[in-house]
Amino acid sequence: MKVVILAGGFGTRISEESEYKPKPMIEIGGKPILWHIMKEYSYYGFNEFIICAGYKQHAIKEWFADYFLHTSDITFDFTQGNKMIVHEQHVEPWKVTVVDTGLHTMTGGRIKRIQPYVGNETFMMTYGDGVCDVDIRKLVEFHQLHGKIATLTSVLLEQQKGILDIGGNNAVRSFREKSVSDGAPINAGYMVLNPEIFDYIEGDDTVFEKTPLEQLAAEGELMSYSHTGYWQCMDTKREKDILESLLANQKAPWKKWED
Repeated sequence: MKVVILAGGFGTRISEESEYKPKPMIEIGGKPILWHIMKEYSYYGFNEFIICAGYKQHAIKEWFADYFLHTSDITFDFTQGNKMIVHEQHVEPWKVTVVDTGLHTMTGGRIKRIQPYVGNETFMMTYGDGVCDVDIRKLVEFHQLHGKIATLTSVLLEQQKGILDIGGNNAVRSFREKSVSDGAPINAGYMVLNPEIFDYIEGDDTVFEKTPLEQLAAEGELMSYSHTGYWQCMDTKREKDILESLLANQKAPWKKWED
């Protein structure tokens, strides 16, 4: 199953770094937060990624282009016709497609643009600026069992994100974006989406968290996977520092893989 990661928006500018690179490429623990998110999925065996790029999209492409060289042992032999010999590779078994989904395209439009790369398959989708310790395999199993079009992961945090009204059977009865924090479950991303989702997105100007999710909720096609563990977005310098501190002290809940 492919994993789609939204990494193309302007987003919040959390430091001077954002002037030179998209927020998903800002590093925590020496690696872009995008890399951490991909490692989460890879831990559960999901290794094919589609990155929806836009703002400073060249920075994402260049990083992956260099990643192979930076993580391998290599001999550059200039005596034998400028040969390059790779002795040992330390890269993950990833297949990464980076798609320029436009500079000003909204979240729904970015998802719509990568439809040719997904095809007629169920896929996962999340945002490129938050980490989580959700059990992704259980999330996928939950989605496959209920048979609805979309599943999102919900967490109980006092944040100003997408507010959810969840019924007793885990169906999302309504969805509203960026309202006043009131202790209700919020949309943490980490979604599983059937290919029918593309029918709910008109074009580049569609905000995924508006009409598509609201319509799915109204039709009973949006389900919530409740997560009681860790989730943290990186919208501010303070949040970046929190994530850095957890990594430095080897207490990062989302880091389940071995170095």
